[in-house]
Amino acid sequence: MARPLLLILQRIALVLVLATALIGGSAKAQSGPSVPDLVSRLAGADFNETERVVEALAASGDASVARLLEALGDGDLYYRRSDNAVFIATRGGEGYLLTDPLTGASAGEAGRREVAKVRVNNSLRRAVRAAIGTLTLRSPDPAIRIAAAQSVLKSGDPEAVEPLTEAIAAEQNDSVRAVMERARAAAILNSDASDAVKIDAVKTIAAKSSQDTRAILLAASNGASEALGSAISDAVRRVEGDLALWSAAQNVWYGLSLGSVLLLAAIGLAITFGVMGVINMAHGEMVMIGAYVTYVVQEIIRNHAPFLFDVSLLIALPLAFAIAGAVGMAIERGIIRFLYGRPLETLLATWGLSLILQQVVRSLFGPTNQEVGAPSWMSGAFELGGLTLTYGRVWIIVFALVVFAVLVLVLRHTSFGLQMRAVTQNRRMASSMGIRTNWTDALTFGLGSGIAGVAGVALSQIDNVSPNLGQSYIIDSFLVVVFGGVGNLWGTLVGALSLGVLNKFLEPYAGAVLGKILVLVFIILFIQKRPRGLFALKGRAVES
Repeated sequence: MARPLLLILQRIALVLVLATALIGGSAKAQSGPSVPDLVSRLAGADFNETERVVEALAASGDASVARLLEALGDGDLYYRRSDNAVFIATRGGEGYLLTDPLTGASAGEAGRREVAKVRVNNSLRRAVRAAIGTLTLRSPDPAIRIAAAQSVLKSGDPEAVEPLTEAIAAEQNDSVRAVMERARAAAILNSDASDAVKIDAVKTIAAKSSQDTRAILLAASNGASEALGSAISDAVRRVEGDLALWSAAQNVWYGLSLGSVLLLAAIGLAITFGVMGVINMAHGEMVMIGAYVTYVVQEIIRNHAPFLFDVSLLIALPLAFAIAGAVGMAIERGIIRFLYGRPLETLLATWGLSLILQQVVRSLFGPTNQEVGAPSWMSGAFELGGLTLTYGRVWIIVFALVVFAVLVLVLRHTSFGLQMRAVTQNRRMASSMGIRTNWTDALTFGLGSGIAGVAGVALSQIDNVSPNLGQSYIIDSFLVVVFGGVGNLWGTLVGALSLGVLNKFLEPYAGAVLGKILVLVFIILFIQKRPRGLFALKGRAVES
């Protein structure tokens, strides 16, 4: 009884083993040979077999085979005669240095007679280039796929048409597919396709206006037929029209960016100049102090707490405001208050003070530019239609508007703001009502200097931090204040943005220097008509 039962169990086990082998063999047949198996087939293969292996490697989608394919195309792929193992071989000493073609790991050395080259010809090199293109176009990383498509877009390689067609059919990402379609159209323009197909390709390329698009279309117009040439000419005209519009929009953006910088630099000056009528030539040095506070904060963070670097600007902002404000109050209490009503002496004193502050900074930090880094959230750029917007400039515009809004709230909804406005409109009447005008002057000067220090934190991200930083903005700041209206914050906002946009529209035609001269002439003529600027304060007593 036991013997028949044992025989039955043996037969069941044999059936299970055979079934497992068949299932495993079927799965292996469905999945195809592995990448290492394909690589081993290159040893001693003829050209046709090598081309089939190359196609299979490209179809695998394995990024590790890119190194092998590049070596094959360059003629650096060898196999060892003893075991047919395939390596990347480079000359070294009396033999070859071997490298694993998939991992890049060193595989020792071999004599010249121990290895043989995997042979390639021109047809095979073209297949290798196509395979590399297919491999990168099928990469799991969207960034790599976009980079591969952009490479074809620039080169216009007609051999990439078929790999791109296959990649487009399999692509699920809309933005990647759009780049691939434009790259395929550029490749078609350089192929032997019919004019009808090329005209469709022209429409695809011209769908996105850019300088690259214009260059591709102009290059394709050489030797084109009459119908194709006409289609390209029409497309180029449309692209150039779009580029002109985007160029104007880009100039507006640059102007707003410059205007926000001028607003930050001038807003503190608008307060001090508007309330006290003091021509403070040392205002630019308050901006410089804020920039150097940022530098010191970042140096401390780099050396002691590098994980805080991304919030270094947030730490520097209140410190720059406090330090620059304290310096401003000290200047007002120590120098300015003795010179009220004597504008020429005030101008000369503050100009001399600016030279002293610059020399102090040179003695402490040296005359060279100091490195102030940008946190990760202010680095990089993004595209909006045909505009290229940097995150740093976007944040500075936002920051300038926030500072402006906070300052307006302080002046409109605090007792200090009420007192300051009262002194601005009529100093003697405010004094007779019990307002301590001397302390109002000191606090106002400190507020204006503190805002200049905050502006220095922002400017440290777009300009060189050096002892001369403030001198670059002091004249423009006075122009903004005078143009907008002395003591009027809304006038300062409109004036800064208007002059910024005007500067950027004049620069392409007149150059940077002549453009500034034209702006200065415009302001002089404007002041002749409106001596108090765009938004003149009403009822303000002019004191001698």
